[in-house]
Amino acid sequence: MKHILDLSMRKWLGIALLVIVADHLTKWWVTASLDYQESVPVLPFFSLVLVHNTGAAFSFLADAGGWQRWFFIGVGAVATGIILHLLKKHASDTRMALALALVLGGALGNVIDRVLLGYVVDFLYFHYRGFAWPAFNIADSAISVGAALLIWDALRNPSAHDKTATPKQSP
Repeated sequence: MKHILDLSMRKWLGIALLVIVADHLTKWWVTASLDYQESVPVLPFFSLVLVHNTGAAFSFLADAGGWQRWFFIGVGAVATGIILHLLKKHASDTRMALALALVLGGALGNVIDRVLLGYVVDFLYFHYRGFAWPAFNIADSAISVGAALLIWDALRNPSAHDKTATPKQSP
């Protein structure tokens, strides 16, 4: 518990909490403003639409019969534990910690939906001339940005996080 209370961890957990709050405020607003599957065009390529996703990303396993709710809650719980461990370990590495905080906040935002509602509320819908991206939400956006930052961090600093690398020995 000591690590959660130190200043660097509080900063990153605060960012994760901001993601959760923003995610749920926007979900609440959309749910209060739109009927299920109602679509409101905002721009020629963007609409707000209220949909319920019982699956994972891109509605993966959405029609699986209900067991997936508990599976994704379990995955979210395990991921939360792993992310907290990594966050504690990398709290002083700004890019890595920010990435982990965004993923943590997004994952928990969606897990809260699954626990309370049995599905995730999605509402951001991008489309253009017959092409469409599946609807998503603020939590999904935070996870995507966090994942991109993790990839960027790994590409910019490939050996910084690799504990399996052995130092080269001279001949």
